[in-house]
Amino acid sequence: MAKYLRDEMARLKDKHEQEIAPQLQEKFKYKNRFQVPRLEKIVLNVGLGEAISEPKFLEAVKEELSIITGQRPIVTRARKSVAAFKVRAGMPLGCKVTLRGKIMYEFFDRFVNVTLPRVRDFRGIPPVSFDGRGNFTMGIEEQIIFPEINYEKIPLIHGMDITLVTTAKSDEEAKELLRLLGMPFRPV
Repeated sequence: MAKYLRDEMARLKDKHEQEIAPQLQEKFKYKNRFQVPRLEKIVLNVGLGEAISEPKFLEAVKEELSIITGQRPIVTRARKSVAAFKVRAGMPLGCKVTLRGKIMYEFFDRFVNVTLPRVRDFRGIPPVSFDGRGNFTMGIEEQIIFPEINYEKIPLIHGMDITLVTTAKSDEEAKELLRLLGMPFRPV
């Protein structure tokens, strides 16, 4: 497994350094190669309102996230009490994982080349979810699109948010970086 991760990281990182960075530097007229945007981290977040009534769902979600990412998730907790939702401060409400380095590149490669094609009626990702600072967030409605998940063993179907954090200064730069890395954006 470790050799596979090294090869994948080397493949995507080499592609960025040898093909993508020169293209971005030429297109956006950067003065040096350190200004060229790159992928910094990927954050997967699952908010689970059902965890209030059924704590066992949270354990199942933690297990699924660790299978998908290869990294142990942390539990996110409520910051404030909200009586209308029966939530008290400190209650566990979800999980999140932050991926960096080798694991980040390996996950991105699997996500773009294996997972997204498994989405039913997939026509590309709408390029409207940039935040103005070069970061892209997308929502997944069902975790079963990941091939690592065994459909028979999951207690409930849930969604997740995936945030791609880049060092780009604008959305245009980030979109071009992600497109060159292989992200299948829907034509506008």
